[in-house]
Amino acid sequence: MPEPLAAALSRLRPSLLDAERLVRAIGSGRRRGESPRWRRVEVRPVDLASGPHLQLTTYDATQAFTRNLAPGAAAEEAVAELLDEPFGNWHIETRDAVTQLRVTKRGQAQVHVEDRAGAPAPSRTHDRSKQRLLDVDDPYLRAVGIADAQGAIKPSRQAKYRQIDEFCRLLAGALDDAMESGRLRRPNPEDPLRVVDLGCGNAYLTFAAYRWLSAVRGLPVRFVGVDVKADAYRRNTELAAELDAAAGLRFVHGDIATAAVDGDPDVVLALHACDTATDDALARAVEWRAPLVLAAPCCHHDLQRRLRSAPTPSPYGLVTRHGILRERLADTLTDAMRAALLRTHGYRVEVVEFVASKHTPRNTMLRAVRTGSSGDPDVAAEYAGLTEQWGVRPRLAELLEGEA
Repeated sequence: MPEPLAAALSRLRPSLLDAERLVRAIGSGRRRGESPRWRRVEVRPVDLASGPHLQLTTYDATQAFTRNLAPGAAAEEAVAELLDEPFGNWHIETRDAVTQLRVTKRGQAQVHVEDRAGAPAPSRTHDRSKQRLLDVDDPYLRAVGIADAQGAIKPSRQAKYRQIDEFCRLLAGALDDAMESGRLRRPNPEDPLRVVDLGCGNAYLTFAAYRWLSAVRGLPVRFVGVDVKADAYRRNTELAAELDAAAGLRFVHGDIATAAVDGDPDVVLALHACDTATDDALARAVEWRAPLVLAAPCCHHDLQRRLRSAPTPSPYGLVTRHGILRERLADTLTDAMRAALLRTHGYRVEVVEFVASKHTPRNTMLRAVRTGSSGDPDVAAEYAGLTEQWGVRPRLAELLEGEA
């Protein structure tokens, strides 16, 4: 039953400060009409040379910031500040129980507690080396040509390996946030997580996501990769069989807009689908009402062409007269309009850095979680003003006509 939020948060505070029993605590999401300073926070106990501390890690759109606080007034003040942030969800694991707190639309707390007596003691190590989500000796990496026969990453494929790792981290964080907030269901063997990768191409990231979800994360998953190229379909299907993954991973030869998949997906991926193929993928995700969407756009030629044929509003002629600046402006406008359209169709959207630009110039990702809202009228008004000012109508808007 819902209860007053202040009282429920007050009950969480002792668990967050109990260095002996706490395993970890995560704050994520946001309350209706409010935004916390961070996308996500994590609290866990660590042992330093000077004794036990409380480690607080805060995440913005692209980075993580960590600080360690000794028990006492500073830790108590920091925890109080975290609980004051308008997070929509708290997930707290202790040696004794798992507590889930969700803030309802009315601003009350819905709390669920699951007993976990006898759980093993957590790791309290502070200086943990960064672990790749897929080990270098994973057979998948050898099969797709990223690692050599000895299990070492090829020098020419280091950037691709980094891209794979960063994508898996983004996927991990997005899944955790969506599940903890209740926006994405928790899968089970009878009803696996349904994932579709639209425009998968050679499927480096498709195979990586499937491998991480199934073998590393241990989730039951049914994964489909879609691409219009017949040679990519044949190659990917053969590789899935070679990796003994065909039971959970299959490929479909077809275009994004009409390809048949088994049931509406829980997660839709569109990773470097070229130009308006990204729009096709986003429109299909909206049609499916997909709870979670991750899209990393590739080129943006469509809006570049439209900008060239439309009059440039003052005073932006100084920008569009230079080809390279006009291209970059079109990139920014395209993704801003895509994000706005998704928001008007019931999604919460963040535009984040996919991977550092030194590894790939295609490093923007749209991360969208379906909230079920009717859309923000202020966003719709701003979007209308933007398209009117520039005299363009993006492809995604055309595809979404008729979608409620």
